[in-house]
Amino acid sequence: MYDYHLCKERDVLCIDQKSFFASVACLMKGLDPEKVKLAVVADTKRQGSVVLAATPPLKALGIKTGSRLFEIPHHSDIYIINPSMKTYLKYASLISAIALQYVAPEDYHQYSVDEFFMDVTNSYHLFAESPYALAQKVKDEIYHQTRIPCTVGVGSNVLISKLALDFEAKRNESGIAEWRYHDVPEKIWTIEPLRNFWGINQRMEKRLNKKGIFTIGQLAHYPPHYLKKELGIVGLDLHLHANGIDSSVIREKHRIYRPSICKSQILMRDYHFDELKVVVMEQVEEVTFRLRAENKITRTVTFNVGYHDEGNVSKSYTLQEGTNLAQDIFQIVWGFMIQLCDQKRQYRTVAITLSNLLPDEDRQITLFTDEFARQKAENLHRTIDSIKKRYGMTSVLRAESYTSAGTAIGRKELVAGHKG
Repeated sequence: MYDYHLCKERDVLCIDQKSFFASVACLMKGLDPEKVKLAVVADTKRQGSVVLAATPPLKALGIKTGSRLFEIPHHSDIYIINPSMKTYLKYASLISAIALQYVAPEDYHQYSVDEFFMDVTNSYHLFAESPYALAQKVKDEIYHQTRIPCTVGVGSNVLISKLALDFEAKRNESGIAEWRYHDVPEKIWTIEPLRNFWGINQRMEKRLNKKGIFTIGQLAHYPPHYLKKELGIVGLDLHLHANGIDSSVIREKHRIYRPSICKSQILMRDYHFDELKVVVMEQVEEVTFRLRAENKITRTVTFNVGYHDEGNVSKSYTLQEGTNLAQDIFQIVWGFMIQLCDQKRQYRTVAITLSNLLPDEDRQITLFTDEFARQKAENLHRTIDSIKKRYGMTSVLRAESYTSAGTAIGRKELVAGHKG
């Protein structure tokens, strides 16, 4: 057991708008999000499209974020609409402005469109008698000005406030929960399964289960040096978090020292191995477009593909010289996928990451590279990039044919006529 008297006792609020996208959609239609059944779907014309948000009455039917359009019952009282990001951002900005009336900008952190943190340690006494009272005040004002209900977790640090929000505030009638260090044994250690805990995915859960760890309490009491030996620094972080310890302070902004460019995708259906080729090429084209836009080259290429049931394949490869050309990176990724992937299984996720980025001018020229051909290829890609920037990403496409599922196949490199 850690001595919590040595830990910084802060007052952090974690605020989440209930079913934000669905709530805004209801407001646009003059409906009550607490009573009506409504789902916001990425594309209402595609049956496999993902549900982005659902109101509480619809969630009661088993439809939640991540469900598919075809899973929604065909009932006359269920509304299904497309998203309107411009409207969502407008409401999010209004809610942020409300929060910033009670805290300095450096003590505010936007975690996602519908969730944010406020460190009110130095400011709550200006507006209320306690952090809990301020949480109630902010909650009421957000609802008064936007008609969007929210829930608030109050905690001794960022982690505890988030756990208070997820495991109590979202489930009680008041919509507010306050957890402190002394609540750790009773409220945090009882959390199970492990994947419900902030920062633990199913893959990590399986690794911990193999060690006999099934609850957060067991993780909190597991010898930390064994966790570090097996999982590295992540193991120590998990051990500290299981004990409610988080030393991060919002105003001490996180800086990215080793940036990367990533594109990940959950496929609309289970894909066969040969169908992945087009998906991988599209992702490679997107990440290299962003890479050239930053005038960078990459030396390390990483891919991860997940099977439709369980398991995945990942591989990192570091180039001797950097590149920003799609064909170079595609040859690396697809070459390793042919070697490592089970071509008889089906796939559901694909991710490409470019890291170890360097400025374009730091490229090393070698005798083994046809510099003239490389420069010619890069100039062509930059010409295509300029057209995309001006007329949109779909203004330059590859020649393609489509299956009935909407998957492009048999593409060849081609610069198509741009719009306008």
